Amino acid sequence: MSTKISLKTSHICLDNELVQLIFGEINFAYVTYVEEQGKILITPVTSQWFVKMYKPAQFLLKSRNLKGDRTLAIRELLIDNDLDMTDRDLEYEVIQKTNLLKVNI
Repeated sequence: MSTKISLKTSHICLDNELVQLIFGEINFAYVTYVEEQGKILITPVTSQWFVKMYKPAQFLLKSRNLKGDRTLAIRELLIDNDLDMTDRDLEYEVIQKTNLLKVNI
């Protein structure tokens, strides 16, 4: 099975399957880091509950290739929270009910 989320040069890379499942046609995401959990939370900008619970930053989901893979440039988030910037595959959990990605960082 191919890894669906990875960190490459301070970008979170999401494969097309995951993009379609969580974001559909939405091109912007809310992203926040929850230190207690050691996770980056990612959800479409249509998730109003997320804004109420967290103080997320808004990021553009940039097209990566013709397959439909997308990337999020999260360098600022990594620096602000002193997180490991090493390129690697990331473990994650999908919460489909709320269109949420919980990414272990």
